[in-house]
Amino acid sequence: MIKISLESLQYPIGKFKWVENPTPIEIKAAIGEIEAFPKALSSLCTSFTESDLEKTYRQEGWKVAQVIHHIADSHMHCYLRLKHAVLEETPTIKSYNESDWANTTDGNSLSIVHSVSLIKALHQRWCLFLSSLNPIDLEKCYFHPERKKHYSVGATIMLYAWHGKHHLAHLKIATKK
Repeated sequence: MIKISLESLQYPIGKFKWVENPTPIEIKAAIGEIEAFPKALSSLCTSFTESDLEKTYRQEGWKVAQVIHHIADSHMHCYLRLKHAVLEETPTIKSYNESDWANTTDGNSLSIVHSVSLIKALHQRWCLFLSSLNPIDLEKCYFHPERKKHYSVGATIMLYAWHGKHHLAHLKIATKK
């Protein structure tokens, strides 16, 4: 019997490796991954049954449906954080408790169609915005009050390219697809 570690279930593609000053080539590739994400998610979701939406990728983890709703919530937050970072002088962002959001009525619903549609539309707008940024914009930062850390736009783009792949892997583990 193969024993799978909790960490390998939490981070099936590995933990994010910070790139503080990503190159223009890395940024372009990451934006491409963010742009491609909705198609990969939609393709995977077409095979889900209602019972798949109730499965978890690890014990005490979120259900597949909650992961999808989380992606919509998280990516909306990121889009807005990056817009604030570009348009304001080092804004302090509003943090949110992901678990609380995952347990609201809409975050815990088995109906994923609206979140998948939202992700598709959001990523179109987000990538249009990201592709318009210049090197100075990529160095701008926002401040995360809970983590007491500054996040650059460029590093955050890299993080969210990883974030999509990270959760796609969770969905595949949970549904064995």
